Amino acid sequence: MSNGSSNSDPDIEKIVSRSSSVGEKALELPKAPVATGPRVDIRLPRSATQGTNRIPIGYRTLSIHVYDSQRFEGERRHVPQSSKRRWFPFGKKAATAQASSDQDGDFFGSLDFHSISVDAVCQRFNVGASSGLDSPSAARRLQRNGKNVLAQNKSQYWKKVVRYLFGDFCSILWVGVIIFFISWKPLGNPPAPYNLALAIVVMIVIFLQAIFSGLQDWSTQRVMNSILNLLPENAIVIRDGEPKSIPSSELVVGDVVQLSTGNKVPADMRIIKASNDLKFDKSILTGESEEVSGTTESDEPNFLEAKNVALLGTHVCNGTATGVVVLTGSRTVMGRINKLTNAGEERQTNLQKEIVRFVRIIICLTLTLVTIMLVTWIAWLRVDHFDFINTVGILTNLMSLVVAFIPEGMPIAVALTLSIIARRMRDAKVLPKSLATVETLGCVNVICSDKTGTLTENKMSVVSIGFVDKSFTPDTISEMDGTSALETFKQGMTLCNDAFFDPSTDNYPIAERKIQGNATDAATLRFVTSLSGGTEGVRKLYTRVFDIPFNSKNKYMLSLVKPGSDGKEAQILLKGAPDVLLPRCVSYLSATDDGAIRPLDDDAKRALVGLQEQWSRRGERVILLAKRNYEPANAEGTTAFEDEVAEAAATDLTIVGLLGIMDPPREDIPHTVSECRRSGSRFFMVTGDFSLTAAAIAQKIGIFTKRGDPDRIPEFENKKRFERYEEIVNEGNHRSTFIEAGLLVEGREIANITDREWDVICKYEEIVFARTTPEHKLRIVNELRSRGCVVAVTGDGVNDAPALKAADVGIAMVNGSDVAMEAADLVLMGNFSSIIEAIRLGRLVFQNLQKVISYLLPAGSWSEDWPVVLNVFFGCPLPLSSFLMIIICCFTDLACCLTLIMEKEEFDLLSLPPRDPKNSHLIDFKIYGQSYLFMGTMETLTAHAMFFYYIYKAAGIPIRDMFFVFARYSDGYYGHTQAELTKFLNTGQCVYFVTLVILQMGNLQSVRNKRRSIFQNGPQNNPWLLAGPVMSLAIAIFITEVAWFQNLFGTASVPIRHWLIPIPLAIGLLMMDELRKLAVRTWPNGPIAKIAW
Repeated sequence: MSNGSSNSDPDIEKIVSRSSSVGEKALELPKAPVATGPRVDIRLPRSATQGTNRIPIGYRTLSIHVYDSQRFEGERRHVPQSSKRRWFPFGKKAATAQASSDQDGDFFGSLDFHSISVDAVCQRFNVGASSGLDSPSAARRLQRNGKNVLAQNKSQYWKKVVRYLFGDFCSILWVGVIIFFISWKPLGNPPAPYNLALAIVVMIVIFLQAIFSGLQDWSTQRVMNSILNLLPENAIVIRDGEPKSIPSSELVVGDVVQLSTGNKVPADMRIIKASNDLKFDKSILTGESEEVSGTTESDEPNFLEAKNVALLGTHVCNGTATGVVVLTGSRTVMGRINKLTNAGEERQTNLQKEIVRFVRIIICLTLTLVTIMLVTWIAWLRVDHFDFINTVGILTNLMSLVVAFIPEGMPIAVALTLSIIARRMRDAKVLPKSLATVETLGCVNVICSDKTGTLTENKMSVVSIGFVDKSFTPDTISEMDGTSALETFKQGMTLCNDAFFDPSTDNYPIAERKIQGNATDAATLRFVTSLSGGTEGVRKLYTRVFDIPFNSKNKYMLSLVKPGSDGKEAQILLKGAPDVLLPRCVSYLSATDDGAIRPLDDDAKRALVGLQEQWSRRGERVILLAKRNYEPANAEGTTAFEDEVAEAAATDLTIVGLLGIMDPPREDIPHTVSECRRSGSRFFMVTGDFSLTAAAIAQKIGIFTKRGDPDRIPEFENKKRFERYEEIVNEGNHRSTFIEAGLLVEGREIANITDREWDVICKYEEIVFARTTPEHKLRIVNELRSRGCVVAVTGDGVNDAPALKAADVGIAMVNGSDVAMEAADLVLMGNFSSIIEAIRLGRLVFQNLQKVISYLLPAGSWSEDWPVVLNVFFGCPLPLSSFLMIIICCFTDLACCLTLIMEKEEFDLLSLPPRDPKNSHLIDFKIYGQSYLFMGTMETLTAHAMFFYYIYKAAGIPIRDMFFVFARYSDGYYGHTQAELTKFLNTGQCVYFVTLVILQMGNLQSVRNKRRSIFQNGPQNNPWLLAGPVMSLAIAIFITEVAWFQNLFGTASVPIRHWLIPIPLAIGLLMMDELRKLAVRTWPNGPIAKIAW
């Protein structure tokens, strides 16, 4: 069969047309959807949105339409076109959806790739099952049919615009706009341009914030897209007769793709070869967690439900397979329902919930104060001081109060902070899939890590070789050359092995050749190839007819091989964990007696177990090879045949030998474990390895630090661990107090652990879980989370995926399986030590946002509210105008607060305990106390003092006569005309404004450090700090000096003296906070330290 020529490269639409039933007119099939937006990779979301949950609904709906299409195919040829529709949609959108659904149902209903033979599939795509396509043919098909990518739905920009204009605080600001417009007309008599100008100013603020939000969204999306594009997405294909790794986006119809455990299916394909234990995880499509078996043949009429079809986006959770690509990109099942993946709204993250909580508190405070003032005005001022504040005046004051209370800069600061931290993570080779992951990292207090490939290099090598009665090293195994025992051992390790050398490295030395396959098989293959005679002779003498690849449940690999010559029986070969295979064995192959078979008596068992434990204590992974001569009675390929082989492999096995494989820990792991523990996060190992091997590695890398053997669950009573647990709970500080001991738990124990024992286990400081399955790992994560732990799970294998999904933060290694990276929230592109930087940055996000809010509250909220309070309750002329309140909130404070998001950590954040998301909030009473009662009160008193000082110096009115003056502050008061009094008041309001602007510069330097002095962490560490105050000062000068603002908004030039006096006052404000910090550092347990933020 040809691999493809220029005259026979098929077009996908033509192939689909030829798949119609014989004798029927080819259907006019719908073309693939045209991309309405940018094209994206085949990467699919990790259930981060509600829209992902609707994929199963779309899949099931499409499947039903396929059945309907096939069922009514005959009827439709005789029914008028107008009567074909089986339900009646209402509206254009519904009609379009129905038409699209009908077309998709017809499209997949006409496919027959699943119902024809393997040879017919290969013939249709003009491809050889063993040789694949040639490169020129693949290039032509790629050019003709396009890349294997999904078309992203066009963004609904109008929805985004609505959210920018009316979301967050903007909805409240629009209320202010309406009130200001009403105060201008019709309530204004005559209409005051000032109120109209206020409405326009607030609208400008809204539009500027909307524009900024849009630009920030665009910038953030670019960052996240660049992060996702760094994740590898490759497929193993047969091209030009050799296996090659290519980007999944370059797959074409007819490509022969090899799939193995952990791979994500890169396109819709027909399975042409499959291992007997092939299983797929189709939950992304079906919503069902149960694994679905894969076969090469199927009698299912529906393409979507056929077991010999692998669909894009699903995962191989067990076994191996080879398939021919039949649909790519937008033509695939996932491509047809791809629009659903972007239809959902994201769930609120912890940080978003904290912000909503803060907004609610601010709104409640605002409404309370507004209500009190409104009642006071109605019940008192309108009765006793009718001429003091009219309706327009009180509405303007109240809306100014609302605007003042809202920190308009916070949403912008939050978005910028998360975006900047995401960039820093990318630079540190830590790739978050969503910004939500960033802030969750700061709360993690338990890290559960897989061992192989995560804590170790996953570069395995054979360091010990043994038989039941003799052991060797790679340097001494040559003593056995030519013996029957070694030949049998080499034969078993060669044939019971799924790894193979990359043909492109055939000319390299054995130690440097690349190997395709898992690390254990690779180490075994490299070792046996280095032995005398190599492996080629063995492979030529035997043929593998049946196999069960290794998986984390069985913990062994099985191969049934048949010799090429007649007269020899077939052999069952098993390679796996000794503690799993040993109970099946009844004899062993003797190395001292040249391969003689001897019974496995108690002495032999003790010798073997002793050898296993000896190697395991050195940190070696021990692999046992066993065999049995057996000739199956049932026909190959039948279920009875598979059951017969599996049953035969359960008994009467002969032990051939043992291998000790060393997977050295990564060099950075001991330091990483130490740093994670210093950050307050307990570091647990969860591995499928033998318990002694896991414990040995744990001691090497610092997970086990206690002397002596670790605890075991049956020892809880004797060691009084239950009593210690009760003591910890009663102490009250149970989040940071643990049982100071190591614990070793084996997977076989997990099913029988009681809730009481889980309570104790979750309080251990050091734990290693050994011989675990994916179900065990998932149970461990759920038990920890149910007891208040914030869990991060790291892993790289398919067996880690369930736990990665269940964890608060799933962390995958970039060289891990596709399944693991798909399930994870975070991918480590570099060393495992980069997780330390990820935790540090996660905590920095929260700290910087607290600083931003603590900066905004004193002037932008507290110091702006008190002028209105004095005006309404104490009859004082308004010390700060509504316009200047808006300028402070939306411009001068915003310019400075954005510099705080560039702050680096002021001290070692890893020295702090993890944040408790239930009790530690973004804004708490300590921050309110610092911002309102301490800094806010000082700023308020200082700004009012400057206001009254100016009035006294300029108008000669003492402070006592500025209170309870009400409407008397008018023509003739202290001998001044109304125009003079208005000028004094306007200038005094600008003095108050300028004073707050300059005082906030001192506050900016203060909030940068929670505990440290400015002399320890000066402004030179953040060069952006200069830009904020300069911009803020420029805005203040512009507002007070430009004649247009003076005429319209009643601002006035501020005397130079009142520009200079606030400078030492700002320094004094900073020094007061320095004294507070000094007291906290000097008396860390004192009363000031207890209330410090």
